[in-house]
Amino acid sequence: MDVIIIVALIIFAIILLLVELFFIPGISIAGIAAICCMIYANYYAFVHLGNAGGGITLAVSLAASLISLVLFMRSKMLDNVALKENIVSTVDRPAEEKVKPGDTGICTTRLALIGQAEINGLAMEVKSIDGFLDEKTPIVVNRVTEGLILVERRK
Repeated sequence: MDVIIIVALIIFAIILLLVELFFIPGISIAGIAAICCMIYANYYAFVHLGNAGGGITLAVSLAASLISLVLFMRSKMLDNVALKENIVSTVDRPAEEKVKPGDTGICTTRLALIGQAEINGLAMEVKSIDGFLDEKTPIVVNRVTEGLILVERRK
């Protein structure tokens, strides 16, 4: 009877471990229950079967966990749930194409290094290289880099 209980706990722990790793993201009840079942199965084996039986159970439970993990990863079941789509779209940045160094505008929000400004009649996100700029401060575009418009106070 003891062996049946130990085997059932180990099988249940392996099933919960596979569910935790591949179907339920993060640390959940399944993962905690899998660890508890595995620990209790080994504890139960050491208490009821002695040191030799406990050692054998520990080795078998570790080997069974690793083998089931490897077999599950090699199976085609993961291919059915895996994401196969590639994202090829890009974000359109029309404001950056219409702004060039030397263009002037005004801050529509306080630039606490990054904020909103209106340049050439277009509202866009900008970054101040002069530090903090208050709302409605006249600005000039210093340079345009990848996804970032750097502005400074107009002198």
